[in-house]
Amino acid sequence: MNTVSNQHKKDAVKAFKFAIISISTSRYEKYGSGTSPVGADDISGKIMMDLVEENGHNLVDYCLVSDEMSAIKEAVTEAILKGADIVITTGGTGLTPSDVTIESIVPMFEKQMPGFGELFRYKSTEQIGPAVMLTRADAGIMGGSAVFCLPGSPGAVELALSKIILPEVGHIIKHIR
Repeated sequence: MNTVSNQHKKDAVKAFKFAIISISTSRYEKYGSGTSPVGADDISGKIMMDLVEENGHNLVDYCLVSDEMSAIKEAVTEAILKGADIVITTGGTGLTPSDVTIESIVPMFEKQMPGFGELFRYKSTEQIGPAVMLTRADAGIMGGSAVFCLPGSPGAVELALSKIILPEVGHIIKHIR
């Protein structure tokens, strides 16, 4: 890592507010909106919550929503209004007709971060091989917050948070604010 990058990271704030939004119609129908990943049998949400907290950040919001455009948009907007620096969605990034996370959130971005999706797919190749082309993981900026749209699998969220998002969160927020 070069000296300029080290200086940017050194000057970055160390703890941030995270919001997690799990998108699953079947889980929503069974558990409702949920207030915790544990109460919603949300393995990916629990992994994300644990990683966020283990890295010294705060979870300010968790919710479970149906894979419907209006519910997804409302949940992201609400998380930002609650002060989340980082909003992470999980689920609904695939190719099935019911996967509408990307169609819901990307048009709301003020700026996209195409490098996130590219890097995520590159790193995911080691785990799932060419099936990586089926994910439409994406990220962007909304209202001074960074929003990451991740697949729903536990391996995907662990990879995205531990290898990409958490190591760069301070650097990202410093630049967007």
